[in-house]
Amino acid sequence: MMHAPSKNRTVAENGDGGIDGVLARSIGNREDLGPIVRYAFQCGKPDALLHQLSNVSKKKEVEIEELCKLHYEDFILAVDELRGVLIDTDELKNSLSSENIRLQEVAGALLQKLDELLELYSIKKNITEAIQTLKICVQVAKLCHQCNMHISKSRFYPALKILDSIEREYIQNIPLETLKKVIEKQIPAIKLHIEKKVCSEFNDWLIYIRGKTKEIGQLAIGQAASARQREEEKRARRREAEEQSRSGVGIPVYKLDDENIDEDSVLEFDLAPVYRAHHVHSFLGIENKFRENYYDNRLKQLNLDLQISSAQPFLESHQPFFTQIAGFFIVEDRALRTAGGLLSESQVETLWNTAISKMTSVLEDQFSCMDTANHLLLIKDFVTLFGTSLVRHGYQVKPLLEVLDKSTDKYHELLLSEYRKQIGDILASDTFEQMVIKKEYEYNMNVVSFHLQTSDTVPDFPYIAPFSSSVPDACRIVRSFIEDSVNYLSHGGHLNSYDVLKKYLDKLMIDVLNEALLNMIHSGTLDVSRAMQISANIAVLERTCDLFLWQAAQLCSLPLHLVERPHTGLTAKAVFSATQNAAYNALLNVVDSKLDEYLSLMNSINWTADEAPEHVNDYMNEIVIYLNFLITNAQQILPLDALYRVGVGALKHISDCIVAAFQSESLKRFNLNAVIGIDNDLKRLELLADEIFQSTGLSDLKNDRSFRGCLTESRQLVNLLLSNQPESFVNPVIREESYGALDYKKVATICERYKDSPDGLFGSLSSRNTKQTARKKSMDTLKRRLKDFS
Repeated sequence: MMHAPSKNRTVAENGDGGIDGVLARSIGNREDLGPIVRYAFQCGKPDALLHQLSNVSKKKEVEIEELCKLHYEDFILAVDELRGVLIDTDELKNSLSSENIRLQEVAGALLQKLDELLELYSIKKNITEAIQTLKICVQVAKLCHQCNMHISKSRFYPALKILDSIEREYIQNIPLETLKKVIEKQIPAIKLHIEKKVCSEFNDWLIYIRGKTKEIGQLAIGQAASARQREEEKRARRREAEEQSRSGVGIPVYKLDDENIDEDSVLEFDLAPVYRAHHVHSFLGIENKFRENYYDNRLKQLNLDLQISSAQPFLESHQPFFTQIAGFFIVEDRALRTAGGLLSESQVETLWNTAISKMTSVLEDQFSCMDTANHLLLIKDFVTLFGTSLVRHGYQVKPLLEVLDKSTDKYHELLLSEYRKQIGDILASDTFEQMVIKKEYEYNMNVVSFHLQTSDTVPDFPYIAPFSSSVPDACRIVRSFIEDSVNYLSHGGHLNSYDVLKKYLDKLMIDVLNEALLNMIHSGTLDVSRAMQISANIAVLERTCDLFLWQAAQLCSLPLHLVERPHTGLTAKAVFSATQNAAYNALLNVVDSKLDEYLSLMNSINWTADEAPEHVNDYMNEIVIYLNFLITNAQQILPLDALYRVGVGALKHISDCIVAAFQSESLKRFNLNAVIGIDNDLKRLELLADEIFQSTGLSDLKNDRSFRGCLTESRQLVNLLLSNQPESFVNPVIREESYGALDYKKVATICERYKDSPDGLFGSLSSRNTKQTARKKSMDTLKRRLKDFS
């Protein structure tokens, strides 16, 4: 009995105590052992189960033995029962063994399948891991492929974004170390390739844009020219409306300007390579490197564009020069506005300052050696268009305009020089005969267009104008000068182009046209008809000053009421008036010279004739014929005031010459008969003077004296010499009334030579009648009184 616990521990130590206990409890509780048996077979340990059952059996035998000892009889009974149990156990064992064999037979295939399944589970796990690995690799490979596709299609910015995505999201997760190393090695190479590629494209773009720049500049300047043309057309319509309103002809028509200001072509050029290169370099973190590269290359191109070829005249090269520069800065303006920080405003300003400095220097040098006004105008006009096109893009062109303003004097000096030659040519080719106009269009072209008509009524043709052909030619030259000057002064920096134009217009009229006329007047080669026509021409030119000033104001868009104010006219008007006086004086000098030729015939007069002549002297016949010719021509050409002046001058000169003839040193003495002859001459001349004065309408002018009055001195002298009481000359009252034009000294000299009898009779008083004796006594008294007076 004392050994039972020991045996119990031995059994527990030899078997699985936990399972033995379970079996024991199950058996003790008469529970179904099927699950335990099934579990043992599932675990592949049927032998252990059998061993445990054996242990349970032994344990039970021990317990039975002990129970038998306690209950022998019961034990015997129990043994019997146990023997039955043992038989059942053997049968169960055999049954289990057979079941186990059958189970093994059945489960073998299942176990094989299970092993295969477990292997498949392992494969599945490996495949899943492989799939995950492949997915990562495939994604990376796809990204690499897309990157290659973008690079092959020159889409570098998306390619770089893919590379960045690979670096940030995938490269650390690539399970394949070899692939990871390859990709890590290729990414910098690809970036370097992209950088080189965009740099190559940028270099190609530099070549492209340099060739495109000229076209861009031409288009921009062409747009500026079109805008200027539209503006000039508007001003022309406005001037036409003002002129119609001023003249009262027609009603101004106003309409909306429906022209599309933005109809000009858009400046198209490709900046995509620049944008791409800039984005790529920015993405790569080397933006400053590209910005410096861009700026340096563009600066080099600008310096090339600013070079002037000495092999080609600037007149021919200035347009390509400025169009290239205009295109360059239009491109830079677009890059500044759209390239996202590629350029700074200070960099563009530096480029512009470099260009403006070079352009001003070139213009100053070229302008200084130019000798043709039209060349300077062409260049100036193109430079202003250049400036206008760049002002639209925000560039300051004031230094250029200042250079153009500085050249204003030179341009006008060249222009004046050219027009001086033209005016000299037209004056040299003018015959100075009244212009004969045969057609209405000629009348409109030469008369109406310069407001030279004296009436609004169209005359009958042929029409004889009061001026010669040089007048409308000179007017055309002046009008052309105004237009050329306005063309130069317009679109520049002049705030008041009208004042500048007025100054140079005065220069043209005074220093060129008036000077040319004065040279002709003082040349000493004028005949009467030329002098007369020049005088008439100057009168017409004087009237045109207001017209030219009005045209200048109109072209300068100055309100006409400002021009019409007092003291705003051209100085040339007063100068022409003075020149007209010089022309009249020259005309009078020519007339006097011609009259002197006829008056020289007085030397053939017999101053001591025995009988008084019945007719006028020969010289007076010539003078009368000449005066008729002179006044007839003058009446056709000159205005009445000028005609009056010519007549007065001619008659006054004749009168002076007659008086001078009595004073001539060659005339030692004269007698009454000679005086009577001179009296006959004066009567004929006075009759002619009255006829001319009345027939020409001069009497309507209400002048201070008539033509007869111009002969007063000679008439009073002859009257004195024919007077029966010449001594009355010394009577102040009588002298004032009858001899006011006579000078004491002249009368004294003439009277000393006056002898009223021929030489053979001077000493014989018996033959003289009383009247003659009284005249002689009175003359002698006059001579004495005059001697006492002197």
